[in-house]
Amino acid sequence: MKKLVLSTLFVLHAFFVFAQQPTGISGKVIDAKSQNPLRNVVASIQNTNLTQLTDADGKFIFKDVAVGSQLLRIKSDGYKEQLLPIEIVKNQILDLGIVVMEEDLISTEQQMSLITITESDLGDDNSGSESTSGLLQASRDTYQQSAAFNWGQARFRIRGLDNEYGTTMINGIAMNKIYDGRPQWGNWGGLNDATRNQEFTMGSAPSDYTFGGILGTQEINTRASIYRPGTRISFAGTNTNYSWRMMGTHASGVNKDGWAYVISAGRRWANEGYFDGTNYSANSFFASVEKKFGENHALNFTSIFAQNRRGKTSPNTQEVIDLKGHKYNSYWGYQDGEKRNSRFKDIEEPILMLSHYWTINSKNKLNTNVSYQTGKIGNSRFDYQLGNNPDPTYYRNLPSYQLNYYTSQGVWQPNYAGAEDLKNNFLNDGQINWSDLYKDNRESSVNPGRSIYVLYEDRTDDDLIAANSVLNSSLSDNISLNASVNFKKLKSHNFQNLLDLLGGQYFVDKDLFANTLNGQSQDSDLNNPDRKVVVGDTYGYNYNLNALVFDAFTQFKFSYKKADFYMAQSFVRSEYQREGLYKNGFYANNSFGKSAKLVFENFGFKGGLTYKITGAHLLNFNGLYMTKAPSLRSTFANARINNNITPDLTSENIFSVDASYIIRMPKFKARLTAFMSKIQNSTDLSFYYAEGIGDDDGDADSFVSEIVTGMDKKNIGAEFGLEYQITSTIKATIAASYGEYTYDNNPNLKINDDSQATASNSYPVVDFGKTYLKGYRQPGMPQTAGSFGLEYRDPHFWSISANINYLGESYMDVSNVLRTNNFSIDNTGVSYLGANEASVRKILQQEKFDEITLLNLSGGKSWRVGKTTFGFFATVNNVLDKIYKTGGFEQSRKATFADLQQDIAHGTPSFGPKYFFGYGRTYFVNLYINL
Repeated sequence: MKKLVLSTLFVLHAFFVFAQQPTGISGKVIDAKSQNPLRNVVASIQNTNLTQLTDADGKFIFKDVAVGSQLLRIKSDGYKEQLLPIEIVKNQILDLGIVVMEEDLISTEQQMSLITITESDLGDDNSGSESTSGLLQASRDTYQQSAAFNWGQARFRIRGLDNEYGTTMINGIAMNKIYDGRPQWGNWGGLNDATRNQEFTMGSAPSDYTFGGILGTQEINTRASIYRPGTRISFAGTNTNYSWRMMGTHASGVNKDGWAYVISAGRRWANEGYFDGTNYSANSFFASVEKKFGENHALNFTSIFAQNRRGKTSPNTQEVIDLKGHKYNSYWGYQDGEKRNSRFKDIEEPILMLSHYWTINSKNKLNTNVSYQTGKIGNSRFDYQLGNNPDPTYYRNLPSYQLNYYTSQGVWQPNYAGAEDLKNNFLNDGQINWSDLYKDNRESSVNPGRSIYVLYEDRTDDDLIAANSVLNSSLSDNISLNASVNFKKLKSHNFQNLLDLLGGQYFVDKDLFANTLNGQSQDSDLNNPDRKVVVGDTYGYNYNLNALVFDAFTQFKFSYKKADFYMAQSFVRSEYQREGLYKNGFYANNSFGKSAKLVFENFGFKGGLTYKITGAHLLNFNGLYMTKAPSLRSTFANARINNNITPDLTSENIFSVDASYIIRMPKFKARLTAFMSKIQNSTDLSFYYAEGIGDDDGDADSFVSEIVTGMDKKNIGAEFGLEYQITSTIKATIAASYGEYTYDNNPNLKINDDSQATASNSYPVVDFGKTYLKGYRQPGMPQTAGSFGLEYRDPHFWSISANINYLGESYMDVSNVLRTNNFSIDNTGVSYLGANEASVRKILQQEKFDEITLLNLSGGKSWRVGKTTFGFFATVNNVLDKIYKTGGFEQSRKATFADLQQDIAHGTPSFGPKYFFGYGRTYFVNLYINL
């Protein structure tokens, strides 16, 4: 009996142990070359919540995995992703043994070589709005790779969206500027090695860190312990916006005392970039130090310093292009035998960030960050008083000025001899004459010592404090919670800073071009009238912009066998105020001191569903509705000189939906997505000199600010990406995008003319009614794109790839004021002679740019010598050296039908559209050593 009982207990124990055997998978990940284990590799079971990071020995293990066929995804930055089909058996741990990871030479080096600077970078504002390709560097999706590396050079934008509708973060803190909503990529430029740890979401898909926008999110993680230990040194040469680049990075890994650190430094420079006179100098430094306190706490300190100074290039009319070519740049001239550019952009905004990581328990993690950012952005240009415009492309310097002359009675009287003289002068020189500027300043007989010409910068000095906390919680096996709270406080000092008197002794702080009507004064600051300024002085305008922003978001994600879905909510409170530091002569009662305080409260909701047809076939749906506060830039009608709030200012309403069919198999991956987004009630401000626009009668000439409110935009389209591994060494890719990105209504346009300001009317606004934009295409980007690529990767660590790309449906940026009734109807209410529906439509037809075909090649090779890897990577873009326009804008100076008709009548308008060009054939060669 006793033996029977013991036998029974033994059998029951054995059965119990067998019944408790976990069901799952394990393995060890190593580097193909070094055979060393790889730490922090992401292993995940496709279409589940199951994710692991490999430990110091490269090992991972999953338990409680669903029985049946699964796909195991092994992913690490810098390595080829692996998608392994596996079969899970109940009560067994499937041991995969060794999983070998090969370096992803092409994708990694493509990221390191990505150089995308758009015309808006080279403009005069402080937006720094680089192309959205910067938002794609962390991605491996075929479509997104094409958008970044092949279409980005033609200024392609995913879904036609500006990058203010995406969110870029460092350790969960959004880097988008409060001023205009856009990230300033230059703040971490040249630190590619240090910023490679990234997570990316597409469109309105869920992010673990933020609610995000409709373009997507990019999270850059600078935690020292997650960097792969080692040292990398590289040297590159290119012929794009810079010529040379050096970078060095070292990551220590985590030592036995819990310390880890990463340091990285880089320099980029050029005496002249691709376009004439565009010199470049940039220095970057990064440091991250982490200390772990036991298993649950860690502190990390990150510092980023990226100083960048680059010369800008001018947009040009077709007349100038025909005379001097597409590389011509009017912003420079020779001084003492050296090229000197008058327009520089200077960026120097260091970031300091302290992060705390708290593993509360196995299901809850809390990350808290505090950051401080300070520094400056400056955009230089000429200022001049009682002198001619020094720009060589000033309209009086070009042949068209003599050819387009009309008498006051409207009779055309071209001066062909004068036009020929101007043409020859421009062809023989056509650059800034620095010597003449110095001479004019030194030899002024009327006002000895007083500079006629000076160089100044539009300067922004920001102080930004930001803090956030991000909670990630596993509420159950199927439900997870992401939540965050964020706080930002900004003080932005904006002013004109005098850089160079150009041989003179002082400059007068007055606006001598302004008409002094209605008792107005030309003084910039009535508190300090008749002021003489010297180098380093503030003058012209001087004010602070203050902002407080608080936002919070929660997100619930649900994961089940056949479907995953999520729901997210957000709330944002924004508070803006202007503080004028000058009492402007035109706005004596409405410029000095603090403006009214504006408060915007906004919310957002989004959700999505992924239906798993099988483990390899998915259907995905996302939808979003949110309101978005106007940017600080759009809030004040002319913040430089008064406290006036933009009229009819409201928050934007944003709606977006997309649907995708996704295939993920070891040899074949594809995604087909249809999308639609609507942005309503947006605001656009611009400043220019116009004729026939400035007073209540609409027939004066004046420098004005244009205010467009209530603008709607609609973006619909489809995107497709396909990748097929033909053999173990040959891969084919196809990507395509089709969009119709249009203005969806006729918004309101108002003109603010400073010369009409009076003591009793401190807001001289003229309502021009509707600007008829509906149906016009949104500008500055191809709305259709396609790519076909072939890639060969040899087992002996060399590779080569080729891509042929098509880009089309890119359009001119149209003038808003030309599409108001003011254009065709004079101040008596009568249509201008010849202005009828047909003639107006013809003259206002939106210009469509030529289609582009670009061939790109890339390749590289690496060698392993002991524990050291040597390698090179090279790209040649636009192999066929196609010259193409990437964008352009209509000038608004000729603001009436009669004036514009005269300007274009004889084939060479003086105020025709201005164009930007892409690079011709370019190369990038990078040599590197990994230790």
